[in-house]
Amino acid sequence: MYIALFSPTGGTRKAAEIIGRAIDPQAVEIDLSKTQAEGLPLELGHDEVLLAAVPVFGGRVPAIAIERLKGITGHDTPAIPVVVYGNRDYDDALLELKSALESNGFRPVAGIACIAEHSIMHVYATGRPDASDEEVLKRFASQIAAKLKQIKGGIPAPIEVKGNPDYKPYNGVPLKPHATRDCNRCGTCAALCPVGAIPLDNPQKTDTKKCISCMRCIAVCPHQARKVSKLKVALSTRMLKKACEVRKEPELFI
Repeated sequence: MYIALFSPTGGTRKAAEIIGRAIDPQAVEIDLSKTQAEGLPLELGHDEVLLAAVPVFGGRVPAIAIERLKGITGHDTPAIPVVVYGNRDYDDALLELKSALESNGFRPVAGIACIAEHSIMHVYATGRPDASDEEVLKRFASQIAAKLKQIKGGIPAPIEVKGNPDYKPYNGVPLKPHATRDCNRCGTCAALCPVGAIPLDNPQKTDTKKCISCMRCIAVCPHQARKVSKLKVALSTRMLKKACEVRKEPELFI
């Protein structure tokens, strides 16, 4: 089993590992957050399994994650699409990920939508996936493992997941991290930016056209020297309060 994940701030990785390690403790991880993901390109046969996990940005899968997943090709290979969102909604993301995997030669056997702490507005889904989520996700994993055993060597029937094939538009987020006075130009953020939006030779700058607002630079900065506008975060938090304040629960499609 392979776990391919795009996880800028760690929430998607945590959810993917709970599910994936419960199915196969020896699963091989492929980090799609790296600009040069190790082990790609990769071809998988029908006797292997791919768990693909991505965060949800505005109800969609980040385009860079879809692009990097193209480096993994299946041959009627069972796949498990997993989307992770910050307690608002995942909208069309799970359908989009499932369709992308099918285009790459995979046969989705189950789909999961689960929740992790919002990468920008941390008051929403704080600390998730939590112990309750872990219990639910491990139960999902058990159901998926049983299905994989049942269909071993065969072609699984198609699954249906939530989503509209006319995917909702996504035009990005107007919240771009910037360096503060505490920045000492160590370059950690530049080295780990998934899209190369921070120049290696001048990490105090940000290419806002390349930046996808994934917040990885904030998460990895060893000096807490990258921030986003507190005012814009406060306004966004207020705007999403009604949609995000009620706890959502993980969903399984199988």
